[in-house]
Amino acid sequence: MNDRLETELRRGPDADVGVGEAASRLLDRALDEGLVSVAYARTDSPFGDLLVAATPRGIVRIGFLHTETEESVVGQLAERLSPRVLHAPARLDDARRELDEYFDGRRKRFQLRTDRALIHGFARAVLARTARIPYGSYLTYGEVAAEAGSPRAHRAAGNALAHNPIPIVIPCHRVLRSGGLIGNYGGGPEMKAALLRLEGAGVG
Repeated sequence: MNDRLETELRRGPDADVGVGEAASRLLDRALDEGLVSVAYARTDSPFGDLLVAATPRGIVRIGFLHTETEESVVGQLAERLSPRVLHAPARLDDARRELDEYFDGRRKRFQLRTDRALIHGFARAVLARTARIPYGSYLTYGEVAAEAGSPRAHRAAGNALAHNPIPIVIPCHRVLRSGGLIGNYGGGPEMKAALLRLEGAGVG
């Protein structure tokens, strides 16, 4: 049954018979039978579309589709996590709702679980500390490095933040250069400055 269902998912539903309903049934069965390891969907933002992906453990990836393509993000997920990646918007409803609320200025703290399977080594400590920076606040790269246990590793901290797979939810935009300079960001420095302004951080 699993092999047959996986074949159907790859082929797609019969275009002549209730495409939407058939696709939904296939997706539900695939999820129920454990054929999907990573579910993903697009969602809009003031900065362009985002791709949000989750495993059963939580949000694993948020991609900025103005700087990378959907195909590249999905390909990375298939290569680094599992080939069983499927477009499944209903599984991302909570994440998309919370992101909408954040961008509208109505949410200051995410309640989403995260799966940090794509984060390794020193980056785990850096991003764990970054995840605790409050809304409207910020730290410097040096401060994050020190609090992650390596005071002189500000460059390594910067590299970890640059490769944060779950931006916004793990708020790497709240880490700045010394002197309050914006620094780099996966979505671009303009987006970083805009997020800080949204939060009233007093910089940018």
